[in-house]
Amino acid sequence: MMQALERPLRAAGIRGALSFLTVVPVGRGTGFGASDVGRGAIYFPLIGAGVGGAVALSAWAASLVLPLSLAALIGVATGALLTGALHLDGLADTADGYGGRTRARALEIMRDHAVGSYGVVAVVLDLGLRTAALASLLPSPHRLLYLVAAGALSRSLAVGLGVLLPNARAEGGQSSLLEGVGPRRAAAAAVAGVLIAVLVSRWAALPAAIGVAAVGVLWGWHCLRRLGGMTGDTLGAASEAAEVLVLLVGVVVR
Repeated sequence: MMQALERPLRAAGIRGALSFLTVVPVGRGTGFGASDVGRGAIYFPLIGAGVGGAVALSAWAASLVLPLSLAALIGVATGALLTGALHLDGLADTADGYGGRTRARALEIMRDHAVGSYGVVAVVLDLGLRTAALASLLPSPHRLLYLVAAGALSRSLAVGLGVLLPNARAEGGQSSLLEGVGPRRAAAAAVAGVLIAVLVSRWAALPAAIGVAAVGVLWGWHCLRRLGGMTGDTLGAASEAAEVLVLLVGVVVR
């Protein structure tokens, strides 16, 4: 009886997480909502891994007929399209927030959908690093699995930060979707992210996971001091930074 009741909740959680993290048209008209996004947080690493796999596959396929730099750019574009540039938008807004000298002003700027100069620079650097790293990984197709590890570890980091740290906005926001997840599910998401990374990149996943954890600690501490907590934008920025870090590990580790 209990299992029969849990199945619809699990399915709604998966649809909610997939709908939140990607543009895949799932569950329209099936009645799941914001609470299902939090319930599906444990699946964030799996969805991130799937996005990374799609990026790897598209870049590899393009490399069969195009120069590596163009193939890498196609892969990066695939990821941005598949996620609706969700995390890139968060990175841009977070960077623009540094134009505000006070906490209130920074949060106000981050809420503005217009992209300023800081945001443009941050996105260009992010995409440039991603493209260069992916082009370096393409000559050895098995190393494209770092994209899968990057997707899994970055989404588990976002879950952990969203659960463990307070919301910077009193009125809520995207980060509030994770407030009801609880530490047990956050820990499960972290374990899932590490397991996926280890399965696809073996021992090299360990320094990548440690690096992602270090980035999370430092970023969380910084956001607490500067903003009083996390927002959806700062979680997106953390995810972007984690992905780039894992890809750079993949470039360094042969």
